[in-house]
Amino acid sequence: MGSEELSSNRQAPDTTGSRRRSDAQRNRKRLLDATGEMLRSQPGNVSVPVVAKLAGLSSATAYRYFPSLDELLTAYLHEVIVALRDYSHDCPKTGTALFEDVVREWGRLLTVYGTAMIQLRSREGFLQRLRSNDAVIGAVRDAWERPVRSVMRKLGIPDEQFDHALFLYNILFDPREVLDLVAEGLPLDEALDRLVGAYYGALRGWSSN
Repeated sequence: MGSEELSSNRQAPDTTGSRRRSDAQRNRKRLLDATGEMLRSQPGNVSVPVVAKLAGLSSATAYRYFPSLDELLTAYLHEVIVALRDYSHDCPKTGTALFEDVVREWGRLLTVYGTAMIQLRSREGFLQRLRSNDAVIGAVRDAWERPVRSVMRKLGIPDEQFDHALFLYNILFDPREVLDLVAEGLPLDEALDRLVGAYYGALRGWSSN
């Protein structure tokens, strides 16, 4: 059998599956981008059909990815936290330098996504969501565990106080509050520096009681 015959008998690689995955990833990203745009510009009008229209997709397609508005909004918020988590995991710094570097990245993300994120506040408390294995709060924990524990070691705070240390982080670095400081005229870097100092003080105060 000649090489030409062998070549003709070979089946062309099936690219259908990879093309579908690529389409799915692209459609999902379009929906999440459109969600962010709606949350920034018209937060009261967010719905799956409206987001789908803005993304250039049909409502039926959008509902295949996100069967409800809650799932769509949760996915949007989760995506932002995952970006921070990846940065945190890859950061080579240690100690307070690690925490402060991740805080800077959080500030950068807030300049892009913050005005949308503040529309997605939960009615449940942080610790309640942490105990119930909420997906978004689980990602928050994953993003901040290494930086927060590094600060705790530096300040001599026992490991068993980690959940409360994370709780204090959530209070001080809430997107709405950070952006409120910036809106008051405080430069973002200065606002973050002051919050970092306040966080260290809060940790010391909490652990001393």
